[in-house]
Amino acid sequence: MAEEVYEKKILDRFSDALIAFLVKIITLFRKDWYRRNRSRVEEWRLMLYALNRSPIGIAGLVLGMSFIIVGIIGPIIAPHSYDFSFIMATGQYKKYFLAPPGTGGALLGTDDLGRDLLSQMLYGARISLVVTALVLPVGIIIGIMLGLIAGYYGGIVDEFIMRVTDMFLAFPGLILALALSAALTDRMALAIANNPYLTGLVSFIFAVKPNDALNMAQTLSIVVALWIVWWPGYARLTRGLTLQAKNNVYVEAARALSMSSVGIMTKHILPNILGSLLVLMTMDVGSVILVEAGLSFLFGAQMKIPDWGAIVQHGSQYLVNGAWWLVMIPGLAILVSVLGWNLFGDALRDILDPRTRRSIEFKVKKVKKASEEAGEVSK
Repeated sequence: MAEEVYEKKILDRFSDALIAFLVKIITLFRKDWYRRNRSRVEEWRLMLYALNRSPIGIAGLVLGMSFIIVGIIGPIIAPHSYDFSFIMATGQYKKYFLAPPGTGGALLGTDDLGRDLLSQMLYGARISLVVTALVLPVGIIIGIMLGLIAGYYGGIVDEFIMRVTDMFLAFPGLILALALSAALTDRMALAIANNPYLTGLVSFIFAVKPNDALNMAQTLSIVVALWIVWWPGYARLTRGLTLQAKNNVYVEAARALSMSSVGIMTKHILPNILGSLLVLMTMDVGSVILVEAGLSFLFGAQMKIPDWGAIVQHGSQYLVNGAWWLVMIPGLAILVSVLGWNLFGDALRDILDPRTRRSIEFKVKKVKKASEEAGEVSK
């Protein structure tokens, strides 16, 4: 009798190794976990198989992971410090004033102060990565928590939370973030100046010099502003998904077993709606990068800080001088980073949808012929 099997590719073998490694790590702490979650592990394996057969998803994942890796090691591999100036180091003003890419040791060119654009771009990746890592978790947690409460309890609780959410959604998020950021900058600068521990922390996570930590007040105010405006989308989506999930049989069974409302929401509803939320989270990585760069551009952040948006804003003043690289290169970095996460999120949406994933899996199955089976038996 013919049997359907998966035609494995090179990436599938890496996926199998990754799954095996994760299972081994988990079973170190929970001995009986694999036996009770074998079907879940197989589901993970099939999801990775589907991802491996999505060129768009693989391309997006590569670009997204490249952004993370560069953000982590960028300041380490940068050829110079972000404030290094070829003009100050060599005294050659004419050579390094708005020097085009490939001039001397400046692979991507220099700005009007003779600063190395490549080094600024690598340090800028760290700033974008840290801002994303600070903004998303807070917005996601607040939004999901409020959405779960509103959808599960309903009634006056739902009305109150959703009306507050509507107020935030009705007001343009970018304008609200601009206003909040402008109001918070001076207070943030004062907090950094008066707290040496905060100065050291800011210097460490953003990879800037301690003397420049105060210049990060604008960026930190953008982070706080985005905390306030980022949660409504998650609250609205989570509430809608919770309304659908709370009427399912497994939720009714949990209620019959007298499980607490918190337990039902966290152990039964949330795991089953997490797929749709995960797609939004993935695409929001690119959205945060774009919004943060836009706000930095509008504010014209401190020239000493190599933020991608600030680099574009500063470089735009010299487009008339033909210094296209000061706008084109950081703009391209923003484009590629955002595009990568959007492509990966789009592929993830297909993979997490069981119907779409099953159609992908069906295409990669092949049927063993009787002759092949006979050959295997003889072996």
